[in-house]
Amino acid sequence: MDRVVQSVSLATVAGTVFGFTLVLGAIAHGTDNYFSFLSMEGFLIVIGGTIANAFMSYQSRYVLRAFGAIRNMILKPRATREGLNAEIMRLIKWAYLVHSKGLAGLEGEIGTKIKEPLLRYGVELVVTGYKPEVIRTMMNTAVESDFERSTVPVTVLRNMASTAPAFGMVGTLVGMVIMLQNINGDMNLIGSGLAVALLATLYGIIVARLFCLPAADKLMQKEEIMRFRNYMMTEGLVLLAEKQSPRYMQDKLNSFLDPDIHFNLDEQIKKQPPAGPHPAGHEGHA
Repeated sequence: MDRVVQSVSLATVAGTVFGFTLVLGAIAHGTDNYFSFLSMEGFLIVIGGTIANAFMSYQSRYVLRAFGAIRNMILKPRATREGLNAEIMRLIKWAYLVHSKGLAGLEGEIGTKIKEPLLRYGVELVVTGYKPEVIRTMMNTAVESDFERSTVPVTVLRNMASTAPAFGMVGTLVGMVIMLQNINGDMNLIGSGLAVALLATLYGIIVARLFCLPAADKLMQKEEIMRFRNYMMTEGLVLLAEKQSPRYMQDKLNSFLDPDIHFNLDEQIKKQPPAGPHPAGHEGHA
């Protein structure tokens, strides 16, 4: 999972385009005066108020990560079905390495091939020689801590989703005040005030429902998938510490996967024979 280039999720792009197309299509179908749906005052009240509230409520780094989650909403998660199979293959290659060179053989992997901090930490625990149950306890704590840190932006986004419509109501109140103050005056100002009143509410709902909530749910889903992957890797590292055979590791780690994507060691050996002893020499427990 190190240095993974995340591709675009076509389903997410299609859903985003479809949602905005419906809204803009309804506007285009209902009026020829498209500019009547533009209100700088309403936009500033909703966006400015929502962003200000976010920075007032949370640390700036989490707010910036929340904005990044909106931008990255259309990207696929780092952990995928295919990626889980690749991770099992990596663990099994490490198992061959451990059987041929011992735990010290993993030291080269730490220095050159593992860039992900959490996985590097886990491999370092294995190389250090901690008992398997100690490694499991430490890694479970690390996985949960990483998940908690990674999902703070979800809380920020959900807060913004509840705040945006509220500031839309603020814009509505401001517009109503402007309108009421000019009932006996310039009728153009009445129209302007009514536009701010209605459009601010519209902007608040759009920001909440088409930006903040989808980004929050997408980020939570990605992080839950990543946590699942990290627990699978934790179990694999524990098996490495126990010096279990590659065949046993395959069967144990396959319990994390859907049956239709179970890892098949025999097929992988045909495609790319791993370095180290042949698996037939390591059947059962080490």
